[in-house]
Amino acid sequence: MPESFNGTVVKISGPVVDVRFTGDLPPVNALLTVTDHDCHLEVAAHIAADTVRTVALEATEGLRCGLAVTSDGKGIRVPVGPSVVGRVIDELGRPIDGRWPIESDLYRPIHRPAPALAEQRPA
Repeated sequence: MPESFNGTVVKISGPVVDVRFTGDLPPVNALLTVTDHDCHLEVAAHIAADTVRTVALEATEGLRCGLAVTSDGKGIRVPVGPSVVGRVIDELGRPIDGRWPIESDLYRPIHRPAPALAEQRPA
């Protein structure tokens, strides 16, 4: 798997953005970053040999075709553990409760298998 993926925005339809890549495609659920714009995308499907369909995780106002997109091929990871308990975070793990930044050494992907029932503790 390549260390990075580089592509270009080719179509925008509301929160759905198509991105064309040269070379390999990032996997489904990979996090993409639109460079020179404050927008993150998540790969939802491979729709052609060189194109992925994504869902925007932030507003798409100001996005335009031709903008560069990069990815390391990894999915969204959020902080977990005691520092997150009682906090309100967005889909990328950033605090949105107006409190201090979350400091955590442990991050987990949001798309991972649920723990086995035997591993869960009833509350």
